[in-house]
Amino acid sequence: MLYYLFAYLEKFDIPGAGMFQYISFRSALTVITSLIISMIFGKRIINFLQRQQIGEEIRDLGLEGQMSKKGTPTMGGLIILGSIIIPTLLFADILNIYVILMLITTVWLGAIGFLDDYIKTFKKNKEGLAGKFKIVGQIGLGLIVGLTLYLSDDVVVRENVNEDQVVTANIVVEENINEGEQIIPIVNDVKSTKTTIPFFKNNEFDYEYLVSFMGKHSQKAAWIIFVIVVILIVTAVSNGANLTDGLDGLATGTSAIIGATLGILAYLGGNVIYADYLNIMYIPNSGELVVFVSAFIGATIGFLWYNSYPAQVFMGDTGSLSIGGIIAVFAIIIRKELLIPILCGIFLVENLSVVMQVVYFKYTKRRFGEGRRIFKMSPLHHHYQMKGYPEPKIVMRFMIVGIMLAIVTIVTLKIR
Repeated sequence: MLYYLFAYLEKFDIPGAGMFQYISFRSALTVITSLIISMIFGKRIINFLQRQQIGEEIRDLGLEGQMSKKGTPTMGGLIILGSIIIPTLLFADILNIYVILMLITTVWLGAIGFLDDYIKTFKKNKEGLAGKFKIVGQIGLGLIVGLTLYLSDDVVVRENVNEDQVVTANIVVEENINEGEQIIPIVNDVKSTKTTIPFFKNNEFDYEYLVSFMGKHSQKAAWIIFVIVVILIVTAVSNGANLTDGLDGLATGTSAIIGATLGILAYLGGNVIYADYLNIMYIPNSGELVVFVSAFIGATIGFLWYNSYPAQVFMGDTGSLSIGGIIAVFAIIIRKELLIPILCGIFLVENLSVVMQVVYFKYTKRRFGEGRRIFKMSPLHHHYQMKGYPEPKIVMRFMIVGIMLAIVTIVTLKIR
């Protein structure tokens, strides 16, 4: 909202008003505001949750120090949601299609997570919201995002920008060459199902390759594949963040690292000069997402102030589902969804550890009559707890691995 206010004030030559046109300036303000909201107002929310006795119900899994967390306020994800939404509304271009999608994602999955926490806390139902309803909600969001990216005229890409295109970065130029009425486009932003893939030539992969056998119908079929991929990614990453949220500060810290990396990728892909220099896909108007991800980074770091060991508050599904969904949709929008297995390697491993544990247990029980386990306990972080590692050490080492994966993700832009 302030973005539009200062854009209006700039017409009257008010000193400093033009600063709000710079993404870097607004991103800095967003981070600061998000940190202030999460750290100052976060404490008040924690006190409110304590007064309402909205505490975590702990299942006794035999882990060291586990029962000492009983009664710790949960639903702290409200702090994260508020610290993302408010600064975004203040400093971002809220009419930007990408910002709109990110706000919808935040509210949508935040609401699903809040409902789950509400059932657990107030209805005293430890199971919370039935898994099938969560899946339906995640599929619904995937459809909204996928179809919007397909149908909206504002969603276009410009691939492999060259110097001639830099001058006309945000427009379509057409030239009549006086040969009949033929119009030749010099620069053209197009809808495309291309995305970024590491280690391949030009770092590009087109979903249309998968359905090339369909001939003239392949382009439309490619969008169907794309929407399906969006649904799978949103579901997998949001559930991965949810599973990772098992130790104090683990999900929050790794998400902040992922968010910072996505911010760098968004800035590079949304800037025509850097896209040209790196020879990567340029996505017009996606640079505005840097403002949103700045709020995300500030919110997660501010929440970590209270969520680090020993945690004063848990985010609950209100925070973990929305964090995972935000990361997934953000990566999809900037066409970096195929980098998620690297960037979100912690989430992936946590997910896989659960799947492997369950599948192997059922297989061995059916074959040998006795279920066997690969890990002492899943998700993976509990395995290390069972081995006697202190909780802060596990969290710190997971975050170090997360930083390494973030660096590898950025480096893949030039490895081809």
